[in-house]
Amino acid sequence: MSTSYLHTTHPAASVHLFFFRSMRPSLLPKASHSTMKLHNINPSSRKISVAVATPVLVLLAFAVFSLYDINFADSYQYIRRASSASSSSSTTTPSLATTPSSSTVPDTSSSSSSPINSSSSSTSPAATTVEACDLTRGQWVPDDVAPYYTNLTCPFIDDLQNCIKFGKPSLEFLRWRWQPDGCDLPRFDAARFLEAMRGKSMAFVGDSLARNHLKSLLCILSQVSQPVEIVTNTEIDVTGRAVRRDFHYGRHGFNVSLFWSPFLVKANLSNAELGLGLWDMHLDTPDARWAAHIADFDYIVLSGTNWFFRPSVYHVGGRPVGRNSGASGAHNATEMPVSGAVRAAFSTALGAIAAREGFRGKALVRTVTPAHFENGEWNTGGDCVRTLPFRRGQRARDAVVAEFRAAQVDALRETEATSHRDGAELRLLDITEAMELRPDAHPSRYGHPPGGSVEGSFVVDCLHWCLPGPIDLWSELLFQMLDAHR
Repeated sequence: MSTSYLHTTHPAASVHLFFFRSMRPSLLPKASHSTMKLHNINPSSRKISVAVATPVLVLLAFAVFSLYDINFADSYQYIRRASSASSSSSTTTPSLATTPSSSTVPDTSSSSSSPINSSSSSTSPAATTVEACDLTRGQWVPDDVAPYYTNLTCPFIDDLQNCIKFGKPSLEFLRWRWQPDGCDLPRFDAARFLEAMRGKSMAFVGDSLARNHLKSLLCILSQVSQPVEIVTNTEIDVTGRAVRRDFHYGRHGFNVSLFWSPFLVKANLSNAELGLGLWDMHLDTPDARWAAHIADFDYIVLSGTNWFFRPSVYHVGGRPVGRNSGASGAHNATEMPVSGAVRAAFSTALGAIAAREGFRGKALVRTVTPAHFENGEWNTGGDCVRTLPFRRGQRARDAVVAEFRAAQVDALRETEATSHRDGAELRLLDITEAMELRPDAHPSRYGHPPGGSVEGSFVVDCLHWCLPGPIDLWSELLFQMLDAHR
């Protein structure tokens, strides 16, 4: 990964050079040619001049080097961080892990049930190389570098997330970059990513946020190459969405597919009388529309949580075993926590991947991303009008977000513990903490023309993410994870 943006030369060097240059003329006495003849200089006056000039020069030199020491000390951490990153990038195939090496899945006891750690990077331990760094913990810092793409350079941005096109009032959300604690996250190298993916295939499976992520990746890669969409499957889901979409990078032989499967498991819309419909969710049966193709892919990214709030009846072994609160009275089933259904669905999906013969790739669970509705919900007047990120510790983690993330992590751990087949690797793409801090980067009312809507009566969008925007971090982290375990 290139680290050319890291400057190991300290800015004080140029300041000191300018200081010396500006001082040097003043040290030379102004004199005419008639007074510069050496044989006319009085020896006694020469001694006086030397006696006066010497302490002046000593004091000036002391002041200059004192200034240098102060500036150097203030920026020592930055120099060490840049040097560490540069040295790690000088190797041929760096290992850039996103989680501590001692565990594939980080501990969730502190992050899922307690307020976010309020410590800042300035108080974190000494900067380390990326290999020993947890890239998922950090804060957002100002960044003046232009985004990877815009709505004019990328043709894949859906109008629903095209915040620039529809006049989002503040574009300040584009001027921040994720800074992990103790190290630097390399910027996405599109050419290197495509080269690493040569001859491989990747699938994004889940809901509309899976599509949001896919479009972000396609847009970042558009700096180097644009794919051709291959229409091989025209199946339309009961919700009106295409079940599968495929994109092909011919020059690299790289295929990217998107599967619409908001529950990851088999689900049927059995009754539409409740407005959002009543779903029969089979928690022990993976959705065959994507699961039948597991062995076709080298990488599978699973995501999905928000659809689990839809009125649903849960089935195991073909029999109803529970329901969520939205399906009151259905089948006389007992109400169950939604997070329990999330855990079961992810366990089933991961189990199907781990058990599939022929799949020797990597499956990643992208953790829950929070919505930022304030002063109401999506259907009760809520909106997201903030223009700056939250500071770490400014807001405690939402209880539902904590439950859903814990359910995803537990499902991953359990599958790892029970899987006995070598080959498949299960990883956690943990973006929850980073995205909790970005209430400023949702489309709000600017994902559609004035007077329009997102979906039906869904007018304000504080769930999906503007493109470009902080969602591009997901692809940066994804690349680091895949690169670390190639």
